[in-house]
This record gives sequence, C-alpha cells and structure tokens, in this order.
Amino acid sequence: MQAIQLFSQGRPDVLEGRDIPMPVPKEGEVLVRVDYAGINYADVYQRNGQNPASLPCIPGAEGAGMVVEGNAELTAGSAVAWLSHAGSYAEYIAIPAWKLIVLPAKLSTQEAAAAMLQAVTTQYLCETSYRVQAGDTALVHAGAGGVGLLLTQTLKHKGANVISTVSSAEKAVLAKAAGADHVILYNQTNFTHAVKDLTQQKGVHVVYDSVGLSTYLGSMAALRPLGSLVLFGQSSGNVPPIDPMHLCRQGSLFLTRPTLAHHVADADSLQYRSQRALHWLAEGILHLRIHAIYPLEHAAQAHAALESRQTTGKLLLAISASARNSIRNNHHA
Repeated sequence: MQAIQLFSQGRPDVLEGRDIPMPVPKEGEVLVRVDYAGINYADVYQRNGQNPASLPCIPGAEGAGMVVEGNAELTAGSAVAWLSHAGSYAEYIAIPAWKLIVLPAKLSTQEAAAAMLQAVTTQYLCETSYRVQAGDTALVHAGAGGVGLLLTQTLKHKGANVISTVSSAEKAVLAKAAGADHVILYNQTNFTHAVKDLTQQKGVHVVYDSVGLSTYLGSMAALRPLGSLVLFGQSSGNVPPIDPMHLCRQGSLFLTRPTLAHHVADADSLQYRSQRALHWLAEGILHLRIHAIYPLEHAAQAHAALESRQTTGKLLLAISASARNSIRNNHHA
C-alpha cells in the first residue's frame, strides 16, 4: 500500500511517500480502508519534533473510511471514523475496534474526517476544560481555524459572548459568520487592550489559546480574576514554564493544558464525546468548512499550507480511489 512515512523530523519535505506492506490486524483490531485523513497541528508537532515520535512512523491520528476486515461487532462495509490512533496517512490502517466510531448514514467519510477530531476537541474544551455558562465571555485565538470556527459556533449555542482574534480581514469575515460578537485583527491591534476595552476593563471568563508562545502572556492579562486560560496548542512555539505566583498576581487564575488523547482514552469516554459532537453536527449547531483536500502524495504541501497560517477551516488528505475522484470532481488542491 501507499503511505507517508517519517524517517527524520524537520520541515514538511521530510514527509516521504513509500510503498509498504499492508498492516495485519491483531486480536481486537479491524482493517480499514482509509478514504480521508485529517491534517492537524498535532501532525505538524510530530513532524517538526515539538512532540517527538518513535521513527520511522506513519503520521496522522484522524481519519475515516470503510471496514474491510471486521469482527462480530463491526462488520465489513461499515463506515467508520477515528480520532486518536496513529497511522492515518496510509491507504489502510489496522485499529482497535473500540477506537472506531460508526458513522450515521447521513454523514459521509469526508465530513467525518473533517469534523470528528476538531468537534470532539471543541466538546472537551467547552464542557470539560472550562464548562461554559450562558453569559460568559470567551476569547478564542485563531478564530478562523478549524477548531476556532467550530468552537465559536458551540460557544454561541451555549449562550456565551465570543471575541475572536484573526490575522486578516478575510478571516474576520469567517469568524463573524461563525457567530463571533467581536473580531480583533491581532497584527494591527493589541488584543489584550482591545479585550479589556470590549469588557469594560473586566476581562474575559476564559481564553482558548492554541497559538502559545506569542499569545499566552497577553491571554493571561486578558482574563478577569478567577478566569481560566485553556492552552491547547502551540502553533507559534512552546510556552515556557509559568511561575504559579504569576497566576496569583494576575487574579488567582486557573491554567490547564489539555490534550485530546486523555479525553478519549477509553471506549466510554470516546463514545460519549463523539456522540455529543455528532449530535451538534446532526442538529446543524456545527457547520463544517473544508479549506482544501490534497492527494496523499501532497502531504508535505498540505503541512506547509497549514503552517503558513493562511488556511481557514479543515485540511484533508484524499487517499482511497473514491476519495481521490472527489478531488478531481470538485477541483480541490
């Protein structure tokens, strides 16, 4: 089968296309044909060494496709998705059956690959990392990104006021369309000062920060006393150690650094959070935006696009023959 492999860590060009043997399912696993793999910053961190991986490896923790060798509970032909299992940048993946989410008939594998990881991330961010209440004010960095757009929609559904930061006027339009009450162009305006002005100097209840190094200090300064800083990414670089006394002086702040794997570490948690996300999709609470779909062999190009921070919404790799046909028919990247 065709797969993308990492033999060293570095720039996008270290992603190499290889012809390798198909995986053989172990006990408890099923074999899945991968239609689409989702591209996420976690893949970038694995590739560039921010989150070191054992090499060689096949990147990609998220995807959707069709079961080809199943078991008694999960039969061949079932449409499934997964969001926390390595090896998705390949034509086939062997994966424990409990890690698979059976898709409802009206959700395509393309939509599932575009939605599940980021929708489940949105779920734990606003229902576990910080439980959003109606009337709360939230600051969402990277408001036109894949998580940012879904998170904004969910926060508005819960009755929160949302302030987004984005890098361009075009992204501001998308953030507003997702429901943001206010959008700040962070490269033109000091976002901390703007947030304080928008909140009558009180600050926000929660900041959702996936940017990291360049924003975390401003994020803390934008919080009201007893506010929560939810750091869930580091697209600008790793956040250095934070002195607990800084949290004290800023107003007895709460700080958390969640990651997806711990929130879907067992079957019950995975199914609960996935079903919440699927409900929001089915009810039209969440609307997907797919920025581009790349063929598998263009994985490096897709990574470069994501790191440019010029993308809006989700990036996918089309892998199976039917998925690749969708690129040609819809003129994706």
